[in-house]
Amino acid sequence: MSSLPGQFSDPRVITLVGLLAVSTAVWVALSLRSRARRARAEAPLERVWHPQETLQLTHAEEQAFGQVVSRLSVGSAGRLR
Repeated sequence: MSSLPGQFSDPRVITLVGLLAVSTAVWVALSLRSRARRARAEAPLERVWHPQETLQLTHAEEQAFGQVVSRLSVGSAGRLR
C-alpha cells in the first residue's frame, strides 16, 4: 500500500476516518431497520377468511370440535400441547 500524502498518512487519522465510516454505516442500517419495523407494525393485518364465518356447523361437527379443544391443555411455557 502506498502511503498517503501529508496529514492523512498518520495512522490515527486513518483509524478515526475508519471508525467514523463504520459507525455511520451502523447508524444508517439500524435506523432503516427501525423505520421498516415501525412501518410494518402500523400496517393493518390482512383479514383471513375462514369457512366457519359463512357455514354453519352441524351438531356432530360442533361436538367433534369440542372434543378436540377439550384435549388441548396449556403447557409450562404457555403453549398448547
